[in-house]
Amino acid sequence: MKTIKIVSVCVMAMLLTTRLWAQDNEKKIIVPLSSPGKPYKLEVGLVDGSITVNGYEGKDVIIEMQGEEGKKGDDRGPGNMHRLGANGGSDISARENNNEVNIQGNLGRHTGLVVKVPQTEGTFKIHTVNNGNIVITNINGEQEVTNVNGFIKISNVTGSVVANTVNGPVIVTFKSIDPKAAMAFSTLNGNVDVTFPASVKANVKLKADRGDIFTDFDVVTDQRKPVVTHSDTKGMYSLKIEDWVYGKISGGGPEVMMKTTFGSVYIRKAK
Repeated sequence: MKTIKIVSVCVMAMLLTTRLWAQDNEKKIIVPLSSPGKPYKLEVGLVDGSITVNGYEGKDVIIEMQGEEGKKGDDRGPGNMHRLGANGGSDISARENNNEVNIQGNLGRHTGLVVKVPQTEGTFKIHTVNNGNIVITNINGEQEVTNVNGFIKISNVTGSVVANTVNGPVIVTFKSIDPKAAMAFSTLNGNVDVTFPASVKANVKLKADRGDIFTDFDVVTDQRKPVVTHSDTKGMYSLKIEDWVYGKISGGGPEVMMKTTFGSVYIRKAK
């Protein structure tokens, strides 16, 4: 297992063969895979900050910090007071074991991470919580992507995606898809906008509580009635209507769920 860290302004390493660079104000770590060219797994998790994952024609995983360590005015406090000490320092660690790479840590005053990955097949688990967005491009494989306070944008990818956020849109564009994989895309506040290849076959399950559903596919809808749920608690009655739209694209296939509360759903056909 190889483990590497970026701590505050300097780069520290605890590993045998992993190479590291620190040039100018850029912080970069290169993580060689145990078996280059073979399927791999990547997990990136942050509490604060953005995550960008880009596929490239290489064999290593490359991690870079995004944004500046300190910006003008960062150290000013109330009145004429100023901050002392290393508050806001960064501590990012990366571990690689048998083609599984795990990246975790605290970005401090940096704004996010940029991770470059091989375009060979992979399994990706990407998640952040506050003050950041997730942007993914040019990768191949199974993706599980979660955010809370930011958008998710995934483009030119191959495989399958499950993507969920709370505050922000979910925008996905596929180059090609796994024809056997079920997928799901959801948010609370924002649009869900997914572009599929023209050849896609799917059973769609769609809901836009405060918006509309749009598509340029020929979708054969299921005219089933809304599911109505009654409950009785201490003499009080409640009525809940689960008003989903069900349909089939090109005769149907794996389930694709798309849901938003305050926004609209777009199912686009790639041109």
